[in-house]
Amino acid sequence: MFKMESYLIFKDLAIILLAAKFFGILARKLKAPMVVGEIIAGLIIGPCLLGWVQQTDFLIKLAEIGVILIMFSAGLETNLKELKKSGVLAFCIACMGVLVPFIGGFLLYIAFNGFDGIGTDGFFRGLMIGSIMTATSVGITVETLKELGYLKGRIGQTILSAAIIDDVIGIIVLTFVIGFKDPTSNPVLVVTNTLLFFALAIVGGYIIYRIFQKIDARYPHSRRIPIIGLALCFGLAYCAEEYFGIADITGAYVAGIILCNIRDAEYIDRKININGYMIFGPVFFVCIGLKTSLDGLNMNMLWFSVVFVLVALVTKIIGCGLMAKIFKIRGVDCLKIGVGMMTRGEVALIITQKGMDIGMIDSSYFTPVILLIIISSISVPIILKCLYTKAPDPVEVA
Repeated sequence: MFKMESYLIFKDLAIILLAAKFFGILARKLKAPMVVGEIIAGLIIGPCLLGWVQQTDFLIKLAEIGVILIMFSAGLETNLKELKKSGVLAFCIACMGVLVPFIGGFLLYIAFNGFDGIGTDGFFRGLMIGSIMTATSVGITVETLKELGYLKGRIGQTILSAAIIDDVIGIIVLTFVIGFKDPTSNPVLVVTNTLLFFALAIVGGYIIYRIFQKIDARYPHSRRIPIIGLALCFGLAYCAEEYFGIADITGAYVAGIILCNIRDAEYIDRKININGYMIFGPVFFVCIGLKTSLDGLNMNMLWFSVVFVLVALVTKIIGCGLMAKIFKIRGVDCLKIGVGMMTRGEVALIITQKGMDIGMIDSSYFTPVILLIIISSISVPIILKCLYTKAPDPVEVA
């Protein structure tokens, strides 16, 4: 029995990696993110269609490692200096870019399913739908602005900085929502544990950062640096969940931020991405497709998916654009910022996955999220190009 299970594991991995690569390349050729292709690969080879691969405990664990590595890499790629430069403007835009979609997602769920009262399962599902809408994936926007020659301009840098802050706030929101979901949890304790975790992360993170600086200076570009960094990632992911009741992905993200300013941060990220790109990342995204069930897909869910996409796109424009207007940015530039913040990607999928893991939502909600990623990834570059063609920045910085 053990040999048969081992054999099946290798077969499943071979199918997953080949399908993920094929459909990922196909998606990229169609100007969509590769993750969309990888998710579609899971839908095709999984129970929804061909049934070649079934979800197993082994694949679930590999996928969990995948999401941890993705969040660690996101933290490593965070530019704290740019965050400081962007200042109050980017922070306020990010806050409204989280608040308005969060409220919009919650009200959307209530509109379709009714309101059963605070503390009910329906209430927490609404909060989770709102949390999913908060995420921003700026990768597509960055590539578009690079092509147009406006990434280093004021609006481009504002979008980039606000998107980074947006994801940090979104992870914090997810942390609170998950904490409050536990019926035995004390709201004061949830808030205290969350604040305590981030306080200790700041103090302990600074100490760890200094230690890594010394190691980096003594052993530059040595393999021990990314190995110790990876251990820090897994250690903080464990501590966040075990001792503070905070999502493990939050710990992994914080680990990346702690190391993002050391000299070898890019080297660590490159080494980590080898594992993530080769196996753990594709397994994570394909497993989303494997988990997606069409059993709960009915006309109500189809209508919900359509409205979900519209609300998710419009609320980002309203929240980010209005806040930019408050800072007296001209109208067309406010629209550029709002549109630039519309794209969704890995973080939205990660939040959805986390919500499903703890039973707050079921797998049918992957449908609107995947639809949102596809539509936003295609529409944002087109809209931004039109806006910049009609109204270029006053000073173009190539």
